[in-house]
Amino acid sequence: MPQPRPAVFLDRDGVLNRTSVRGGTPYPPGSVAEVEVLPGVPEALRRLRERGLPLIVVTNQPDVARGTQRQEVVEEINNYLLRELRLTAAYACYHDNADDCACRKPKPGMLTRAATEHDIDLRRSFMVGDRWGDVAAGAAAGCETLLIDMPYSQCNRCTPDHKVADLAEAAEVILRRLDDAAAGRTARANAFADRI
Repeated sequence: MPQPRPAVFLDRDGVLNRTSVRGGTPYPPGSVAEVEVLPGVPEALRRLRERGLPLIVVTNQPDVARGTQRQEVVEEINNYLLRELRLTAAYACYHDNADDCACRKPKPGMLTRAATEHDIDLRRSFMVGDRWGDVAAGAAAGCETLLIDMPYSQCNRCTPDHKVADLAEAAEVILRRLDDAAAGRTARANAFADRI
């Protein structure tokens, strides 16, 4: 059985692709044709992928429940991003708040499901998002959390482990944290070897 490994969980809209902000609220692209990958995202993902990290999208898409978007269109957008950005997997919650499901962030259902299906160690994993619910979901799952700080993030509702400007900076933080963890394991192993 494979050893559980760390992963990077990624919100979709505002993290990987541009949103349109109207009235202080971000809105997702309405079709694949409207998808615009944000600057620096492919390179940031490449650096994370080179470290062997699964890259897993976890996205709330309540417009499906609200009747203003079709599930197949969301799936087309997710599949496009999976191909173009070489992501590992994408999970979407199509419910609205009133549905009280276990998968809608700030609940951790999508992350825990992905952890089971992809042999992920949540305690060594990272959640990157641009809204308070992303941070809350990551924290509830036991992940280290990074918030891309935007005017609509509602920072007052969450306590991220790190605030960053974009995914490129998030990747820097994640890689540094992995290096620190590896250095700590090496130091502990050396200390143990010295005692025996």
